[in-house]
Amino acid sequence: MKRFCIPPEHSGAFVHAMEDVVDVYHLPYDPLRPVVCFDETSKQLVEHTRESIAARPGTLCRVDDEYKRCGTANIFLAVEPLVGDVLLEATERRTAVDCAAFLKYLADEVYPAAAKILLVCDNLNIHTAACFYDAYPAQEARRLTNRFEMHHTPKHGSWLNVAECQLSVLARQCLDQRIGSIDELEQLLAAWGRNRKGAPVRWQFTTADARIKLRRLYPITSNETRH
Repeated sequence: MKRFCIPPEHSGAFVHAMEDVVDVYHLPYDPLRPVVCFDETSKQLVEHTRESIAARPGTLCRVDDEYKRCGTANIFLAVEPLVGDVLLEATERRTAVDCAAFLKYLADEVYPAAAKILLVCDNLNIHTAACFYDAYPAQEARRLTNRFEMHHTPKHGSWLNVAECQLSVLARQCLDQRIGSIDELEQLLAAWGRNRKGAPVRWQFTTADARIKLRRLYPITSNETRH
């Protein structure tokens, strides 16, 4: 069985969001209006119950099948495609308040000079400016809201979010192991961030490409027919 997202055919909502995000990716680099992709994932925390056998020349490390569940953690990830920089943060929860705190850090610490941060994210219920009002007084929430211009990928269109691709790389290179605590997770994320070979993402897919290759997704209007 192969898992993949099946986009809806003849959907104005899907193609509107798709074309919006694709156009954002083709904007020229502007440090005052950086394009930043944002997403998160969960990681089950699991620790060993028996000591592992260390690796030796010609023999891999061996671990016992038995383990202890230690809850779950959340990982926020933001990436600026045209620069290649990735920001990671591990949290105990994935609430609107946690999301607001991470986005505030982006606005005030990572991009303090930006006039507007163009944020690409999916349609999770916490991925709206409303999260600021859940976390901060109205005046501060409004200030943060004005720092962002949000562009949401279409439902069933997660492939349009560069952050989703980065999370896939992170899962393969860093998270495919037993991690027993959020402190250990933070250490691993920091090490991965230091050692990753970051490179700019040059998005090639265009709106013109979409209107040809994904023609089946576009609604059939009254003055055209499809064969």
